[in-house]
Amino acid sequence: MSQKEGTSLNLKELQNGSDIRGVALDLNPDEPVNLTENEVRDLARAFTAWLRKKTGKKDMTIAVGRDSRLSGPKLARAVMDALVYDGVDVFDTGLSSTPAMFMSTLFEDFDADGAIMLTASHMPANRNGMKFFYKGGGLDSDEIKELIDIAEHKKFNHGKGGSITKSDLMSVYAEHLRNIITEKLEASQADVNPDKPLEDLHVVVDAGNGAGGFFVDQVLQPLGANTEGSQFLEPDGSFPNHIPNPENPEAMASLIAAVKANNADLGIIFDTDVDRSSAVDDKGNPVGRNDIIALASVLAAKHHPGMTVVTDSVTSDELGEFLEKKGIHQHRFKRGYKNVINEAKRLNDEGVDAELAIETSGHAAFKENYYLDDGAYLASRIVVEAASQSISDLLKDLAHPKSEKELRLKINESAFKEYGRQVIEDLQNFASESDYITLVEPNYEGCRIRFDTDHGSGWALLRMSLHENLLPLNIESSQPEGARIMAKELYQFLDQYPSLDLSQIEEFIEE
Repeated sequence: MSQKEGTSLNLKELQNGSDIRGVALDLNPDEPVNLTENEVRDLARAFTAWLRKKTGKKDMTIAVGRDSRLSGPKLARAVMDALVYDGVDVFDTGLSSTPAMFMSTLFEDFDADGAIMLTASHMPANRNGMKFFYKGGGLDSDEIKELIDIAEHKKFNHGKGGSITKSDLMSVYAEHLRNIITEKLEASQADVNPDKPLEDLHVVVDAGNGAGGFFVDQVLQPLGANTEGSQFLEPDGSFPNHIPNPENPEAMASLIAAVKANNADLGIIFDTDVDRSSAVDDKGNPVGRNDIIALASVLAAKHHPGMTVVTDSVTSDELGEFLEKKGIHQHRFKRGYKNVINEAKRLNDEGVDAELAIETSGHAAFKENYYLDDGAYLASRIVVEAASQSISDLLKDLAHPKSEKELRLKINESAFKEYGRQVIEDLQNFASESDYITLVEPNYEGCRIRFDTDHGSGWALLRMSLHENLLPLNIESSQPEGARIMAKELYQFLDQYPSLDLSQIEEFIEE
């Protein structure tokens, strides 16, 4: 096979933080294809060169997996052919979850030097992407930049002797999860049936036609759980039922309906590649965003009282109060799952007991699970808890805002980052001089402010989007109309910036 055919497009345009993301199928005339076999070949070869330098090894094994996307088989084949061309032995793991790909570097049966996952998470069906792992974890954004530089300058290492071996990684990974569930149940309960420890639990799973269906037939059912009512378990990259995204209202509504219709004890929902999950409790209440952080934190703190949880920046005041009452310290950091994970690792290295890093999106990384954001691991921990008490009881003391809104303010400037940062800096100065607004400290992203009871009784966060020309604005209040009141106050400030598209905030104010 020749690896000289074709020319990669601009690889820098494909970087999305610590991931590669692009359009892989010509399904939308407004979205031209920019992630083809050429791009994934070059990036795979770049990863080989990077990993050889990182490990000092010439002979290497790399696992390659994919989610249910329609473009997955073709792109995975191109990746594997490129690796073999460079003398790498390849584990072809087929349909896989992203967390399982990292675990392939740790499982004794695989002991892979690295792993490549073809996925674009919850993005539309025409998208695909790549995630890269080595034994130290997932590559960060700076390391992805290194891969792109290697690929663009064709600094590859052609080799000989590579091979492809089909491997059932998901069975090994599922056994790993079953063992975790069984061990934790046996440690917490005296009368557990070792053969069917979940025999009295009814769990409805929504896999969204992604890669998460294995959790039903390879994890829950072998442990005796009733999974009647589970839905969309078959992989289908056209995603015919709903977007496989725990944050999507339609997806969560579908699971809520299934839990209620089947009188289940618990509902679990995964994203496409199973690195995120959320839940529905026994009363049909959604357990996402602040609720999933609260739940995961309580689970992590069971054996680590006084621990710290690192969260993203958009969590509610009510969550902070809930955690404080539970003796859990919240370190509210930045958006971006790699940001919260790396911050937890940093705190841990400094002696802080940071047992959990979690985003409102459902990315949850437990210290005891290698700080790996693993939706199936989180689901397993929730299942263990649901086997002994209702999730609704566990979260009964968590209050919720009376009104909330997320608005996305587009910046119509080519130098949008500089413009956005100036708006944020100006808001900080405005708040510091106000007699009814206070700056929230500490704060690590954007500008978080609090309004007094006469001006909305809540908080707002204005920050730069991680990747787009947007200023996301989150507003939450303890008053039913508080979010709108604060939006009106903020509109008066923001209206002085002609390059800001304020149509969303105008529509919200006028509702």
